[in-house]
Amino acid sequence: MEEYGYRQNSVDNNPEPVTMQEWLITMLILMIPIVNLVMPFVWAFGGGANPSKANFFKAQLIFMVIGIILWFIFAGALMGYFMNFRYNS
Repeated sequence: MEEYGYRQNSVDNNPEPVTMQEWLITMLILMIPIVNLVMPFVWAFGGGANPSKANFFKAQLIFMVIGIILWFIFAGALMGYFMNFRYNS
């Protein structure tokens, strides 16, 4: 198996895990208004973050987009219901 280089490459390329201190600092930074809107993009796509942290924020941004889309669908349906109720009464 080592003759193909699979084992050697997989062991050498493992990044260090994100420590508890780094996560605490990350959460403190995310408590700052306006900064909490910018930093997830920096950590997800900036290239300098740990790969696990970058993947976490990419997933978080995907869930934020899904939540915004669902909010617009719900708000539109609710507004349509009330507009229909108002004009048909």
